[in-house]
Amino acid sequence: MREKKFLLAVPEARVLEWIARRLPPAVKPDHLTALGVLAALGIAGAYVLSNGNEAWLWAASGLLVIHWLGDSLDGTLARVRKTERPRYGYYLDHLVDAFATAAIGIGLGLSPYMLLAVGLVIVVVYLILSINTYLETHAFGVFTLGYGHFGPTEARLMLIAVNTALVLGVAGNGLLDLIGIGLAAAAIAALIARAGRNLKRLAELEPAA
Repeated sequence: MREKKFLLAVPEARVLEWIARRLPPAVKPDHLTALGVLAALGIAGAYVLSNGNEAWLWAASGLLVIHWLGDSLDGTLARVRKTERPRYGYYLDHLVDAFATAAIGIGLGLSPYMLLAVGLVIVVVYLILSINTYLETHAFGVFTLGYGHFGPTEARLMLIAVNTALVLGVAGNGLLDLIGIGLAAAAIAALIARAGRNLKRLAELEPAA
């Protein structure tokens, strides 16, 4: 069972289903997954290229939209067409998510707008959160996407907003570092709280002898 509690989860699901029902039969879920991977690599490349010209941030923002389509629409398309492959999709989706997050985080760290150390911290924190989610799925049989009301779609919109602010000169180069450190700290705090609740629940289910 999947749980989504993001701010935009409900309207996003409606938009994705609307798109999925109108895609031609030749488009398969795996095609969308591949599109998401290519978009992630493109985002990373655009951030690196922004060292030479900040206009590449526009490309990064556009590719973030494409990445959202590829990353979010593949599962929706499979469900709409009733062609789900639960184990295959679970494995592939999360393997690809880890790769995409690493690519984007490193790309950000190699841009002039974020320190590489901060980009790597974001990647490591994401992987820790992901591992906890997979452990929860095994322990409780429920796959809970995200921590709190901030998920991948909200993160992409935030990045697009920051990219725009940087190009327009509204924000300074240190903004992404501050946001990255703040989000990483908030994520770790949420993880600690959630791990505490999980351990309490597991202790109740399996009391010590």
